[in-house]
Amino acid sequence: MATTDELLDILMKDYKKPEDLIGENGLLKQLTKRLLERAMQTEMTEHLGYEKHALTGNNSGNSRNGGYKKTISGEFGNLDVSVPRDRNSTFEPMIIPKGESRFTGFDNKIISMYSLGMTTRDIQSHLEEIYGVEVSPGLISQVTNAISEEVTLWRSRPLDDVYPAQHITIR
Repeated sequence: MATTDELLDILMKDYKKPEDLIGENGLLKQLTKRLLERAMQTEMTEHLGYEKHALTGNNSGNSRNGGYKKTISGEFGNLDVSVPRDRNSTFEPMIIPKGESRFTGFDNKIISMYSLGMTTRDIQSHLEEIYGVEVSPGLISQVTNAISEEVTLWRSRPLDDVYPAQHITIR
């Protein structure tokens, strides 16, 4: 789906400064929240097999049962979203799976800082300073421990005998 200039004009009609777009209560954070919640409602409809308030849902054996608040962390900082639930507790959102508190891409940030040699505490303070996200050292350790075996295998891999290199003359 293409985003039209008219839609952008409507979204940005109150834009006066960068914080209006990317700040703590900026447009991007609001859109992210609404898109995630709408996606989970769509997933719920697919899971139940009928639209919200549809008569076909009466006596179907399972139905919507409100929702619960969940705080997720991501590139946008912390975000409180409402996750729908069903009466049988069989709904598991795909976009933000149960038990997950981080939105896709956040683990990659931790891993990239870890690969640069940053300590757990350095990563923690960097995430709080740059993204406004408070994460525990334990969470950072979980993420880095999940890849530690792969890192060890990569570091101990056999090296090729010859690596091609291009000759460059610096003047």
